[in-house]
Amino acid sequence: MWDTLPARDVPVLNVAFVGSEDLARSLAKSNDVRDIESYVHKEERNGEVCIISLLRPLKHPEKIRPLLSVLNVAEVGVVEIGKVDAALGEVLVSFGVSGIRNGIVIINPSEGEWVDLDQVRTILSQAGLEGWSIHESLPEVHDLREEFFQHLDNMAGEGEEGGLILPVDQHFNVKGVGLVAIGYVQTGSVNKHDEVLILPANEKGVVRSLQVMDDDVDVAKAGDRVGVALRNLREEALHRGCMITHPDSEVMIRHDKSSLKIKVAPFQKRVLQVDDVIHAAVDLQFVVGRVTHVEGPELGVDWDSPLWVRKESLPSILITQLDATPMRVIGVVENIESV
Repeated sequence: MWDTLPARDVPVLNVAFVGSEDLARSLAKSNDVRDIESYVHKEERNGEVCIISLLRPLKHPEKIRPLLSVLNVAEVGVVEIGKVDAALGEVLVSFGVSGIRNGIVIINPSEGEWVDLDQVRTILSQAGLEGWSIHESLPEVHDLREEFFQHLDNMAGEGEEGGLILPVDQHFNVKGVGLVAIGYVQTGSVNKHDEVLILPANEKGVVRSLQVMDDDVDVAKAGDRVGVALRNLREEALHRGCMITHPDSEVMIRHDKSSLKIKVAPFQKRVLQVDDVIHAAVDLQFVVGRVTHVEGPELGVDWDSPLWVRKESLPSILITQLDATPMRVIGVVENIESV
């Protein structure tokens, strides 16, 4: 159904969930499966419906992009630890450089494994996650959900100010509806009938209808995973990582070449060199670049395709190198300018 319901104002908490499918299913209902699994739990609290959305990246450590995509949109993290190894180190460092300071660690050793609690605390501290809570065994489902809702209460209203930034995760044609783009509203809001601008195609379309959590709505706000039905737009204007904004809002800056400064991630010993290939992960983008010059922590980078960077309130831009072992996360951008 794509008929209109009244405007929606439902609090949503997006949780980056690195753990077992069994634990995810005990906490929420499976909602979508791609390279990222999503699980949704809806609960009425104090007279309003609140939503916990667990985002579980698949295929890590084989692939890092799903993990980085989840970190681009999550406010809170959960890591279930079955053993301490290099993959766990990369996960925790990724959370740390992404700036996710609120999270939960659950110690749940795999069969035949033993997890040293002091070692976990040390890694958390080194990764910048010393503020995360630790459960030394599997907690009750109710207690874990309560922790999520407490985080949701603490973050009420964040991201709602500012212009619309909606990175597209996927798109397709729906019979009787037309072209639909799916993504997460990062900042601002989008309304039915809004005119929107698609970057980098620089083409405009009109919002025909909106759908959030299978509900038809008039408005989608920061934190919502939304389906946007669009008219007057070519399908070729959409691709994974493109941006939906409002015309003339100028909330994004196009980077074909950048000068940037990197804060190196904990445990990372690799030093970037001229001609190294890197990837920048931000706002569901995963853009390839080549290092053109190096001067200490400052780099020059030519991007294979445009990198779109927020004009204000710069989020964590993670720099990775896919052939780096055992830690593919090189660091996080401290400053970036288009050149």
